[in-house]
Amino acid sequence: MNDYQRIATAIEFIHSKFPDQPNLENVAAHIHLSPFHFQRMFREWAGVSPKKFLQYISIRHAKYLLEKKHSLADTAYETGLSGTSRLHDLFVTIEGMTPGEFKNGAERLSIQYSVTASPFGKILIGSTPKGICNIFFCETESQGIAELKDKWPNANISKGRNEQINVVSSFFKEDWDNLPKVKLHLKGTGFQLKVWEALLKIQLGELTTYADIASVIHHPRSFRAVGTAIGSNPVAFLIPCHRVIKATGIIGEYNWGTTRKKAIIGWESSRQLGEAI
Repeated sequence: MNDYQRIATAIEFIHSKFPDQPNLENVAAHIHLSPFHFQRMFREWAGVSPKKFLQYISIRHAKYLLEKKHSLADTAYETGLSGTSRLHDLFVTIEGMTPGEFKNGAERLSIQYSVTASPFGKILIGSTPKGICNIFFCETESQGIAELKDKWPNANISKGRNEQINVVSSFFKEDWDNLPKVKLHLKGTGFQLKVWEALLKIQLGELTTYADIASVIHHPRSFRAVGTAIGSNPVAFLIPCHRVIKATGIIGEYNWGTTRKKAIIGWESSRQLGEAI
């Protein structure tokens, strides 16, 4: 079991036992570590103590964020912010594929891929010459390759790294000053692209709902279709679909696992907390 898996197991345990407020010793025992080792590992992984981190992955915090945040429409036009809060708005742009590329399953399109580590498990990064086309979590490289080939049945897929892949690979080192632009080269309908672009406007440490996204893209009654588009997000983390939760404050499902979604939300919230201190 790697460090992410240990932390993910701990997070899931705390969520299931949240009404009992398990202490450090309880959680450490659940993942078979000493309290001292668990506390140190958690601080290295999240940058804060387990107690502080857990405050930010609770349902209470999710509801609090929904109550205090500005609307996505306001956020989209906000200027003058600094640091990681404008991370996605600053450095990620989307370019949709041509109708021909979309229709023929990327025939004659070359895709390079690389598998690297993140705080939340292994990720496979796929890139065309125009930009990143996929990022998804995978347990093994072979599993990741199989999924990539399933999404791009007619593409020429090979292992390798280009400049865009290198930028994404270094992203989790947390040196987020002066990040180069990352261009996403995505296969999606016009509706899906609108939804994915709206997701990029959700600031680090904030959450929103499916209905909010539907309103922002001017399809207020299409929240179910919005949910489907969010669920088909091809670029994990950079397009932050993990920041969308149910209106009740419940975290909800995630393409790569609800526990991983909770972990990412908590990790981001702890980073935002660090900026405010």
